[in-house]
Amino acid sequence: MAADKLTRDTVIDQAMALADEEGVDAVTIRRLAARLGVTPMALYWHFKNKEELMAGLAEHVLAGVTAGYAPDDPWRERLRLLVEAVVRTMREHPSLPGILTAVEDKHCVDSFNRATEVALDVLTEAGFTLSESFSISSYLLNGAIALVEGRPDCPQDPEVDETERRRQRALRLEALPRDRFPHVVEYGTIAAAPPDVEHYFAFGVDLLLSGVETMAAKKA
Repeated sequence: MAADKLTRDTVIDQAMALADEEGVDAVTIRRLAARLGVTPMALYWHFKNKEELMAGLAEHVLAGVTAGYAPDDPWRERLRLLVEAVVRTMREHPSLPGILTAVEDKHCVDSFNRATEVALDVLTEAGFTLSESFSISSYLLNGAIALVEGRPDCPQDPEVDETERRRQRALRLEALPRDRFPHVVEYGTIAAAPPDVEHYFAFGVDLLLSGVETMAAKKA
């Protein structure tokens, strides 16, 4: 690609694809320039350094998180929409947690600030103090990250057949002493089944939100 045809959006799209394919550490100015067929200097017209590039990626990916926000909906519905949108975005872009970690000051990212503002608006309406609301929003973000990073369909080792890995794990669990670990052994009888990924995510979001809703009910 000719350097004079290179746009900021093209750089972001290719950097995002590289991050999702190989991880955030793979996104370097030199590697990205080679992928785009330009010199590293051509990228510096759009981003001064990797920190600025990571902030640009975060801005791009988080832009749709608050798209479905409806201020007139009950706070529980708004909070669920926000958490589901964050989880969905991370499922689509598994590099997002790493990108957020790479951005030292997340509040330089406008879309991150918008999502935070929505969360604080919802949680203060639920009866939490501003300080509590900020803590809860951080907890929900970290919970969403843990949920996505722990997804059951993510291969632990690309070279190992997942069906066989689950079967072997189930056999190990079933071989434990039943008199000492009855529930673990019983779980072994179903551990070989393919994971229901959509149920995993729906259950995880419910688990995150139930804690917030229970605490809010105590404040009512």
